[in-house]
Amino acid sequence: MIERLSFIKLGSEAQAALRSVKPIVMAELPNALDAFYKQVNAFPEPAALFSGAGHINSAKCRQSEHWDLISSGKFDRSYARAVTAVGETHARIGLEPRWYIGGYAIMLEALAGAVIEARWPKGMFAGGRASAKQVSAEVGAVIKAALLDMDLAISVYLEAGRRAQDDAAAADNAAAADRTAVIASLSEGMTSLADGDLQFRMLNDFPPQFVKLRDDFNAAMDQLEEVMSNVAENASGISNGSDEIARASDDLSRRTEQQAASLEETAAALDEITATVKKTASSAKQASTAVTEAKGEAEHSGVVVAEAVQAMGQIEKSSQQISQIIGVIDEIAFQTNLLALNAGVEAARAGDAGKGFAVVASEVRALAQRSADAAKEIKALISASSQQVSQGVGLVGETGKALRAIVTKVAEIDALVSEIAASAQEQATGLNEVNTAVNQMDQVVQQNAAMVEEATAATHSLKGETEQLAQLIGRFKVGSSSPAPYAAKATPVHRARPAPSPARPMVRKLAANAGGRAAPAADGWEEF
Repeated sequence: MIERLSFIKLGSEAQAALRSVKPIVMAELPNALDAFYKQVNAFPEPAALFSGAGHINSAKCRQSEHWDLISSGKFDRSYARAVTAVGETHARIGLEPRWYIGGYAIMLEALAGAVIEARWPKGMFAGGRASAKQVSAEVGAVIKAALLDMDLAISVYLEAGRRAQDDAAAADNAAAADRTAVIASLSEGMTSLADGDLQFRMLNDFPPQFVKLRDDFNAAMDQLEEVMSNVAENASGISNGSDEIARASDDLSRRTEQQAASLEETAAALDEITATVKKTASSAKQASTAVTEAKGEAEHSGVVVAEAVQAMGQIEKSSQQISQIIGVIDEIAFQTNLLALNAGVEAARAGDAGKGFAVVASEVRALAQRSADAAKEIKALISASSQQVSQGVGLVGETGKALRAIVTKVAEIDALVSEIAASAQEQATGLNEVNTAVNQMDQVVQQNAAMVEEATAATHSLKGETEQLAQLIGRFKVGSSSPAPYAAKATPVHRARPAPSPARPMVRKLAANAGGRAAPAADGWEEF
């Protein structure tokens, strides 16, 4: 600090001159700061560093306090701490020196102008004013103090930048060293892995940011060693299993061929049985149709007889009504005869004047007598007809009862025949489904036989590949408890002969019911 003050010639006299203009500087400082921040806001880059009115007001307060310290002319340790804080703040927020220097130029313009204006003589006879030498010294002191403050702040700014660069370089060097050590360890681990040594582990210390990498590598080696140990352990089992599978495949192929032959014969028998049952079902259906038609005819006859009984009853009722009408006619003939008799008596009393009337009365009596005779004959006929109608009604009623009994019996026969037809149809449907299932089984068994042959070939190929796998696993170094990569062949397992199929008796029975044709082979079903 002393060297800087000496070089810039900011000694005691200049400091005294600076203190003498402190009131002028502090009075003008708000205007100078306003001009500075107005210019700052006109440029986006510095304006971004002072966002918001609150931030600017806070910066103005700190700058006012700093200029109060500068204008006091005391460049001691307090001042040094203050200007160091300013430089560090500029470095922290990223305020480049060009904006700081430009801002000081704006403020010096305002402050120097204020000092000159305050010290300039007013009028021709203005006395007691400062001399030009004094004004020059005061303005120079303000400029020197500002440049000193600028020099110190920029020096701190640059020093902070150099420290940051040094720290970054040191961090980069340390990180490079860490990466080199980590890469070396990883290279060693990868070399061991390439050599098949699965027991290698990274046990040296790693930087904190690479600890997870070390742990993940060790965990991966643990998992890989465990997997390879299990693979080696199972390799011999796979080899033995492939031999057993091959033998089982050969046995399965033989029995599958036998099943295919048996199923083929069974399918033929079921085809014939299905055809027979279908024919029976068709005949039962025709019988059911005929009985249904007979039932309809009997019901229709019953309806006709009922209508005939009703018609005979109406005829009987009409005969009774006719008998009543004949009685009325007979009564009318009697009354007419009586009236004609009276008329004849009266005509006889009248003498010659009543002769013509007497003749008419005589004719009327004769007509009434003939009407009465005819009515008696008709009544006798109607009575005989009524008796015959009554007998006919009785006979028709008996016929209706007989027909109703016939309809009832025909309905029972129809129900029985319908049940027989439905049962025969269900049997035909069931046998058709069984036939279809057996045909599908035959196809599946044929396909299985082909698949078994392919599986047998694949098993022999698997055996060779298993041996190669055991040789490859033998190249890896795993835990001492790992078994040998290849073991002896296992003893073949003898399987019991399967029990006869329960479908065999059923097929024989169906074939016997169908006429004993297409009996399945006895030996084929034992392997089903």
